Amino acid sequence: MTDGSISVDTGTDELLCTIRDRVAVITLNRPQARNSLSDHLTPALRRMIKQNGDDPEVGALLITGAGTAFCSGGDVKGMGGNSATPAMSVSDKVARLRERQRTLTGVLVSVRKPTIAALPGPAAGAGLAIALACDLRIAAESAIMTTGYARIALTGDYGISWLLTRLAGTARARELMFLSDRIDARRGEALGLVNRVVPDSELQREAFAVARTLANGPASAYASMKDNLDLALSADFLTSLDHEAERMVLAAGTAQHAEAVRAFIEKRSPSYR
Repeated sequence: MTDGSISVDTGTDELLCTIRDRVAVITLNRPQARNSLSDHLTPALRRMIKQNGDDPEVGALLITGAGTAFCSGGDVKGMGGNSATPAMSVSDKVARLRERQRTLTGVLVSVRKPTIAALPGPAAGAGLAIALACDLRIAAESAIMTTGYARIALTGDYGISWLLTRLAGTARARELMFLSDRIDARRGEALGLVNRVVPDSELQREAFAVARTLANGPASAYASMKDNLDLALSADFLTSLDHEAERMVLAAGTAQHAEAVRAFIEKRSPSYR
């Protein structure tokens, strides 16, 4: 490609992936269905998150949607009464969903490099969970968010309850789950669900600029920052202090820290590659 992008074969046209400036741009590509999850898109998304999360040549993941939606979650029209699907016991269905969750949002949360969701439009249900599982969310002004589960008498999956509770607090999480209100981008920002709101026309440029900055930053420091921040969700203060001390000392001995100090003294931008 003329912009230096490298196309990655995802195995399906329903998911696109390109790598540019150390950013893996993963695009859900079912615009006619508001990028709802499908039997082709979802396995490909799992593979691309894992593959790019493990690739040392990729410094950040940027997940977005084609057209005017991020992801509307599961395809509601395809739910219920699928006679072509072999009968499964309840325990088998639970085991299958657990595996699917762990290998999608479970893996996304565990990626030790920055992850960004760029929302050009609606993020609903499991689509919202995917966005919330990223480290940062940048939304177009016209974007909306909704849990959506209560509207179809379902309870939530892909970690939506855990993610909402930690980002917005338990009271707001309950409100959002019970009422399934449509939250616009500014409201999402006020609730802590969105980091930045930008004009629709600027979304992809702005999101990629953030991702590129992070992708070319101190990767080992970012990984340890994520470890610290994840631990802070469950550990007490003194335990967090102890782990911060260990990781701070280890970071001070890295080549990336030495380069950052040299660059500061020499009044230039650091180069970590």
